[in-house]
Amino acid sequence: MSSVRDDFDAKAYNPTFEWGFLAPKYWGTWLAVLIGALLSLLPNAVQLFIARQLAKVAVKLNNKANRRARVNLAMCFSSKSDTEREQILYQAYVTSISFTIGFASLTLRSKQWLENNTTIRGFEHLTNVTDSGENVILLVPHTWAIDIPAVLLASRGLPVSAMAKAQKNQVSDWLMHKQRVQYGGRVYDRSGGIKPFIKSVRSDGYLGYYLPDEDLGREHSVFVDFFDTTKATISGLGRLSKLSKSKIVPLFAMYNSQTGQYELDFYPALPFPTGDEHQDARMMNQCIEDYVSQRPEQYMWILRLLKTRPDTDVNPYGK
Repeated sequence: MSSVRDDFDAKAYNPTFEWGFLAPKYWGTWLAVLIGALLSLLPNAVQLFIARQLAKVAVKLNNKANRRARVNLAMCFSSKSDTEREQILYQAYVTSISFTIGFASLTLRSKQWLENNTTIRGFEHLTNVTDSGENVILLVPHTWAIDIPAVLLASRGLPVSAMAKAQKNQVSDWLMHKQRVQYGGRVYDRSGGIKPFIKSVRSDGYLGYYLPDEDLGREHSVFVDFFDTTKATISGLGRLSKLSKSKIVPLFAMYNSQTGQYELDFYPALPFPTGDEHQDARMMNQCIEDYVSQRPEQYMWILRLLKTRPDTDVNPYGK
């Protein structure tokens, strides 16, 4: 892509700084940003030590996040013991806290630092498609390091187009957006519909960023197997692939808390569209299962992954 590429799109989400961000109600947010910036400069061994201590506390909290995680783990890994599932939860917290401690580095450090601190495997599965002039939608499950590929690819001249929901905290929302598109790319608000996203991939050559594991309710889902249970899985990726004339390339993003490095695994393009929504949905879930089974600590088990059940309206996470 050209170095003078214009990433601006009036239909994209483009939050800007407001003087109101300096109001007292946001001082706590700015303090957290300052502390986060300082922590990100600590050696990885120190960050890991802090993460392990905080993770021991986190797993003992009686909160909604832990309840969701334990329900998800019990339903997905019914054959594992409570001890095994608790170990996954603990390691997931170590991973998430370690990643969060170093998150500001994406902004404070350089492109070269990002390159030097990222291990990439299977990148040819992406370049084989892009070099042939075909469009790509990346299939990216919800791992803690989910933002890393978009930033790194944009730094290499391969900007990403994604859809997201604005955060309630306007300062956090603005800072997060600036970090995500610091080297280029576009983010569209979900409320604006999917057409601008499709255009950016099909006509403007952006890499699409598709999150396959969200539970959007019965209306937008089909029920297919997911680990040891059944999940309301987003339908329509086959249609999206057809409309955007794109290949679907799976990508699994990880943060290695032991090394302090990011790891990105690209996989061969999937045979989309198959013409069968259930088959497409099962293929997506199978991808997630294959990746997560190898590195379960990377996955965001705290999400409402299984909120919509096929045979009841009862929320499995309770009140």
